[in-house]
Amino acid sequence: MSLGNRIAAELRGDRTIWMIVAVLSLFSILAVFSSSGWEAWRSRGGNTTGMIIGHIVKLAFGLFLVYLCHLIHYRRYQQFARPMLLLTIPLLIFTLFFGTNINDANRWISFAGISFQPSEMAKIALIIYVARALTIKQDYINSLRQAFFPIIIPVVLVCGLIAPSNLSTAMILFATCVLLMFMGRVSGQYIIMMMVLGAMVFVILVGIGKVYPELDLVRVDTWERRVEIFLHDEDGGFQVQQAKIAIAKGGIFGNGPGNSMMRHYLPYCNADFIYAIICEEYGLIGGTIVLALYVLLFLRNVRLVTNSPKAFGAFLAIGLSLMLTVQALANMAVNLHLVPATGLTLPLVSMGGTSVMFSCISLGMILSVSKYIEGLE
Repeated sequence: MSLGNRIAAELRGDRTIWMIVAVLSLFSILAVFSSSGWEAWRSRGGNTTGMIIGHIVKLAFGLFLVYLCHLIHYRRYQQFARPMLLLTIPLLIFTLFFGTNINDANRWISFAGISFQPSEMAKIALIIYVARALTIKQDYINSLRQAFFPIIIPVVLVCGLIAPSNLSTAMILFATCVLLMFMGRVSGQYIIMMMVLGAMVFVILVGIGKVYPELDLVRVDTWERRVEIFLHDEDGGFQVQQAKIAIAKGGIFGNGPGNSMMRHYLPYCNADFIYAIICEEYGLIGGTIVLALYVLLFLRNVRLVTNSPKAFGAFLAIGLSLMLTVQALANMAVNLHLVPATGLTLPLVSMGGTSVMFSCISLGMILSVSKYIEGLE
């Protein structure tokens, strides 16, 4: 058996999704290598080589997690729903009050020199839980007590715990759960009730941030500042301004790999603003390819939903793909000054540890669904 056939035999599931993972990983390595100069100077004394090697190691481990998660039958993930959620909630509470403050946000837990972002795990845990709940409660899905409350309470609780330090992630996760409930045939009036309850929690958080600013729990001032800049500053603030300049410099065909000039002026261009560097180096064509890859990922998962014989597989695949795709679109929209600035990364492409790891776990779960739905195992 040839090497190509051996690899094909090992990598089961949707070949298009595997291709998307491979191409995004390639973009990640090239873009992070090109854009890491500023971050290396800021935190590592200019050691760009060490930074890119670290990123490649993390990405390689993430790709191993993709392979590992795709080997597990997707129905086994139902068993992890409650334990993961029960573990996630205390971690989010601990992070909110005692988390490590990085970039003016308590999003991390640091231990032995390793930083971990519990909200990334919370996203997957909540989507698995909602997918499981919608599956087992289909016969009485419109029961307020038996179906709606067991779903809505964890959703509001988890999103409410994430929101104080990471509002954009909480909003995307909440919207994903609302869409899953809509696809799960939950009554429209219950979905409206859930949205109203989510809005009430948001108002309460704003009130806490305004009344008790000394607690430094809710980043209300940051939210207001970002919205104010978006609405009244045509340039969108320094970072967005530099990102738009980078995109404009790229033109149609780009300046070529490693030829970004704006990487020297754009802070965090290897994370939140990596899409601007991709557009500068690979032009409109490269930026469109990256956008198309995320859209194609979502469309392939829509195909999985229509072919899935089991409700859990359909809910799991579409929920995870929605989360990844919407986060990617939100990141690109920030770079283009279409929405206020957020702290969202570009899934699988931006440099990061926890973000890359859990993006890869999500993709591995999606590939597990595709593998068993298509009868490849």
